[in-house]
Amino acid sequence: MYIHPELTGVFAALPRRPENPFADIEATRSSFRALMAPLASARDPRVTVQRLSVPGPDGNEISMQILRPAGAHGVLPAVLYLHGGGFAYGELDGASPMARDVCAEVGAVVVNVHYRLAPEHRFPAGIEDCYAALCWLAGNAADLGVAPERIAVTGASAGGCLSAALCLLARDRGGPRIAYQCLLIPCLDDRTRTASIRRITDGRIPNGPGMRHMWDTYLGSDRLDVSPYAAPARATDLSGLPPAYVLTCGLDPLRDEALDYARRLIEADVPVETHHVPGAWHFFEAHAPGSALAGAATAHWIAALRTGLHR
Repeated sequence: MYIHPELTGVFAALPRRPENPFADIEATRSSFRALMAPLASARDPRVTVQRLSVPGPDGNEISMQILRPAGAHGVLPAVLYLHGGGFAYGELDGASPMARDVCAEVGAVVVNVHYRLAPEHRFPAGIEDCYAALCWLAGNAADLGVAPERIAVTGASAGGCLSAALCLLARDRGGPRIAYQCLLIPCLDDRTRTASIRRITDGRIPNGPGMRHMWDTYLGSDRLDVSPYAAPARATDLSGLPPAYVLTCGLDPLRDEALDYARRLIEADVPVETHHVPGAWHFFEAHAPGSALAGAATAHWIAALRTGLHR
């Protein structure tokens, strides 16, 4: 198993993860919150942050952060940011570091969305919250100082899945136009049949068995006729979707399904850019935030997002 030389020491020090991190979801949520707390608590003078809630699709409230580049004037592009966390954990503050970087370095208004989580709220609750947030953003573009024709969507892992699904849903419902999709280490296929799912089983990093538990938590273990809005790899028509960026990592069990989705987008005549990080695992940036590799990977996708919105 190839591990990038900069990450070998970090990898060796990683503790073993629970075999099923979704069995005790509250413990997993607590661990994830602790992992992200040092970054989430930091203040960033580059951006201003406003918290608010907007009506959800089922009488629920959707919590959001609105981030704006400090001192920015005029109409800006916007990014709908959908956090990761296996559809079952993650929160606004934990997603704030990436959202702040996007806001400051892309030069965009960022809407950081906290959608409903499984297992309390299984599919389609989360994606419907994301669609409601997209409609709210587009409908309030003038008040937010946002160009409605320059709205992108991005997220990592489950957030990448929701981003891809949102593009399908907006296309099929004739909803707000999405100008760009930035899919970071996305989970896309609940069938979990790929070589990377089978081969990446090390208990210190997110692995194939864990991804199977994730899908069971999100969709249920007795699922039939899974919607492409739940697992975008099941979509049979990828035409007419926004230009895409797809980030993958060599030791990520989701690697192959993301690469296959990128290939299928290309076949559907969708402009696609891919970037692969050999020897890195799923969400390695959280374990090695100061590494040159993490910095380079982040800079690459942020540059692609900036280009996609400012072209």
